[in-house]
Amino acid sequence: MSAYDRVYNFSAGPGVLPVPVLEQAREDILNWQGSGTSVMEMSHRSKEFTSIIEQAEADCRAVYGVPDNYKVLFLQGGASLQFTMLAMNLMHGEADYVTTGSWGKKAIASAKLHGTANNVYDAKEFNYDRCPDLNSLDYSDSASFVHFTMNETIQGVDYGADPSIGKDLVCDMSSNIGCRPFDVSKYAMIYAGAQKNLGPAGTTLVILREDLLDRIPENLPPMLDYKVQADSGSLYNTPPCWAIYMCGLVFKHLLSLGGLEAVEKNNRAKADLLYSAIDNSNGFYGGHAQLPFRSTMNVPFVLTNDDLTGEFIKEAGENGMIQLKGHRSVGGCRASIYNAFPIDGVEALAQFMGDFAQRNS
Repeated sequence: MSAYDRVYNFSAGPGVLPVPVLEQAREDILNWQGSGTSVMEMSHRSKEFTSIIEQAEADCRAVYGVPDNYKVLFLQGGASLQFTMLAMNLMHGEADYVTTGSWGKKAIASAKLHGTANNVYDAKEFNYDRCPDLNSLDYSDSASFVHFTMNETIQGVDYGADPSIGKDLVCDMSSNIGCRPFDVSKYAMIYAGAQKNLGPAGTTLVILREDLLDRIPENLPPMLDYKVQADSGSLYNTPPCWAIYMCGLVFKHLLSLGGLEAVEKNNRAKADLLYSAIDNSNGFYGGHAQLPFRSTMNVPFVLTNDDLTGEFIKEAGENGMIQLKGHRSVGGCRASIYNAFPIDGVEALAQFMGDFAQRNS
C-alpha cells in the first residue's frame, strides 16, 4: 500500500493526482492563503481568484513552453464538448480527421454534425492497435484543419512524437499532455480534459493559436465561442474555480520536478516495467498496441486464458491495486499510469503479474 493507506489507482480517469498537490489542497481547502475562504467559495471576480487563474496560466505556459502568440483557456464540458466547439468555431465547411481509437471516432462523429469531416485514416481494420505516419496520408486541399488524438486512452496507442505536416493540426491530448516535452508551435490548437494528467475533472485546457480567433464565425452561442472565452480570460461565466486551482498546483509540481524532461524519464521507467512484465510472461499476457505505438500512459493487456481475467482483477484489488478492468471494447485489463502514478505501484503490479502467472500457468 502507498502513503496514507492509499490504494494504487490504475483508473483511466479521473486518474491519480500527485500527493504533494493533494497535501497542499488539504492545507488550502478551508482558508486559502489567509483569505478566510476556500477557493470553492470565493468569487471568480475577486482579486484572490484572479491571482489563482493568472498564476495557473503563467505556470502552464512555463511548463509546456507555450509561445506568446497562443491563448490559454480553462473551459468546461470536457474534451467531449471540444469535439463540437472545435467544429463550430474552426471547421469552415470541411476538415480532415485521423481515427486511431474510440475518442477519435467520437470526435469525427461530432464534427459531421457541423460540416464535412473527412476520415482520411481509420485504424479499424487493425483493431486500433497502431497510428499512421501522418505525412503519408492524403488530405483535402480545402480542409480547415487536420484533427488527431495523440494518445488513445482505451486502445493504448500513442504517436510518440510531435508530427509536422505543413497543415493546421488540432490535437486531443487529454490522456497524455505533459507526459513528455512537446512543441506547442507545431499545433494550431491543443485541448485536454483535466482528469488524467492535469487535475480533477471539471475543466478543460485549450491552447489556441491567436490567429485562429479571426476565423471564428459571428453569432455563435457565447459559451461555445473561443473568441468570447479568450476575450474574457476564461471568465465569461463562473468557471470551475477549484479545478483550475488544482491544475495550477499540478503545473507548479511539474516545474518542481524539473519540467517535462524529468517527467518523461519517470514515465518511461514505469512503462518499461509494465511492458516487460507482459513481454516476459511467456505468452501468459498479451499487449494490445503494436510495439512502436505503445502508450506510456495507458497499458491495455489481456490474459491469454480469458477465464482468469476476473480472478486476476479480484486478487489485484485485494492487494491494493484497483481499476484494472479493461474497457469493454478491448477487454482484458488496462493499467493507466499517468504522470502522478507512483513507480512503486507499477513495481507492485509487475510483481503481482509475475506471481499470478506462475501460480496459474
